[in-house]
Amino acid sequence: MKPGLAAAAAVLLAAATPISPHRLDEYLQATLIAVEKNRVAVQVRLTPGVAVLPFVLAGIDTNADGAISESEQRVYAQRVVRDLSVTGDGDRLRPSLVSMKFPAIGEMKDGIGEIQLEFSADLSRNGAHRRLVFENHHQSRIAAYLVNCLVPRDPDIRLIAQNRNDSQSFYQLDYVQAGVRSDALSLAWWSGGRGWLGTAALLLFARLAMLWRSAPKRGTMR
Repeated sequence: MKPGLAAAAAVLLAAATPISPHRLDEYLQATLIAVEKNRVAVQVRLTPGVAVLPFVLAGIDTNADGAISESEQRVYAQRVVRDLSVTGDGDRLRPSLVSMKFPAIGEMKDGIGEIQLEFSADLSRNGAHRRLVFENHHQSRIAAYLVNCLVPRDPDIRLIAQNRNDSQSFYQLDYVQAGVRSDALSLAWWSGGRGWLGTAALLLFARLAMLWRSAPKRGTMR
């Protein structure tokens, strides 16, 4: 195991909390963010509880034929994009869909189906002190939001502060960026466990899921 992954795993294991029963009446939306010098990558994993699945599914399987076609997947993914707001140093960014993965409806009915969406957006070259703001408003009445940022793999980028509101629908990241190189961001590490960052993303998501399940139940969100 590489040193970076070992450290990440140690932190997550040390912070582990007991898992309580799965919440059936919320739509878990866990977001992981990765920043590079000229781009930001966003992965959103959406898991509907069994009690809210009929409502969620009605917005995905729009012809109600019991299957989610590729066109229905793409329409829903774009709907999620429209419900996200991402700004870099005050400039509104335009995330574009990179990949999407939808489970079978049977898996969703069993409470194990997870929708995985990946987006990216270009960042302008501004000063050394950067600020990224992410907001998620998708299905806010039934949503349970979680958001976190991966430690940058670029040594010229250093995270300074992370701030969230109580519901985690709002997330602000302040970081410092040095150097002038333009590095292309590869999203391969998001999937299939390719590279230590891919594994770290899975560990972070597992940690987010544990926090979500163990947190006190909230009232209806806005």
